[in-house]
Amino acid sequence: MTLDTQARNLLDAVKALGAPEMWQLTPDVARVEYLRRTAKAKADVDIFKVEDRQIPGPLGPIGIRIYSPRSAQTGELLPVLLWYHGGGFVIGDLDSHDSACRALSNQAECIVVAVDYRLAPEHKFPAAVVDCEAALIWVAAHAAEFGGDKDRLAVGGDSAGGNLAAAVALLARDNRGPYVCFQLLIYPCVAAEPETRSHHQFAEGYLLTRKTLTWFYKQYLRTSKDTRDPRYAPLEADDLSSLPPALVIVAGYDPLRDEGVDFARALIEAGNQVRLSNYEGMIHGFYLMGGVIDQAAKAIEESALQLKIAFQKS
Repeated sequence: MTLDTQARNLLDAVKALGAPEMWQLTPDVARVEYLRRTAKAKADVDIFKVEDRQIPGPLGPIGIRIYSPRSAQTGELLPVLLWYHGGGFVIGDLDSHDSACRALSNQAECIVVAVDYRLAPEHKFPAAVVDCEAALIWVAAHAAEFGGDKDRLAVGGDSAGGNLAAAVALLARDNRGPYVCFQLLIYPCVAAEPETRSHHQFAEGYLLTRKTLTWFYKQYLRTSKDTRDPRYAPLEADDLSSLPPALVIVAGYDPLRDEGVDFARALIEAGNQVRLSNYEGMIHGFYLMGGVIDQAAKAIEESALQLKIAFQKS
């Protein structure tokens, strides 16, 4: 396993800047800084239509952004991907992940609904899960209003967003709906504790550090008891059977790599259809870096292909 040259160049540039890590900032400042950093690395992607809305949530309005590809002009109902952004449950928003959502909508020929769920520490666990589940329920009831097909719904996200997608898929199964046909899990955090080999092996020097990870979790969780709740740690679920097919993408130089692999294996052992894809030379966050890392485009292409396959089967 060799670190990708473009990833290495990015890491060298970040080191040369001497930029602070997220755990050294206040949440508000970290959010601004994260948006600034993602904007520098993203690819420019055109999209047919983008619309921002607010939908009702259990504790107030939830912002969403609806991306429609050019094929929406045909008038046929399109499949829908609900996208939950990453950022450790503390940072990230609709703008930080805008480029990836545009690319997924175009390439998978689906509508993408990005969810602006509540963030910690202002809103502790399980606020993010509650909002993400509420968004799925709303989309299932209102999909036709924006050209979506309620019978072809997928969930997806990166990092903390992958966690939320997996948690929502579990809830949809347990609550017998809405029907979810696919999970797109990009280097998801799914374990109760950050104690895998990769967490320690890549604790520093690969963009996402162990200190930042533990800071995120401290902001999000109410008490240590939350770590055993499957809505926070899907890997802790007693039953992982009868879940939607999944694509699990991990990065070779990512602290979250091993728990993503472990979750894919657990899903397979429970009888689910899973494709595990390891981008061995990549670092955490590469999925959003299409402007500077070529492998980001490959990962999005793979995601779109698997989404299209799942939508065709539904």
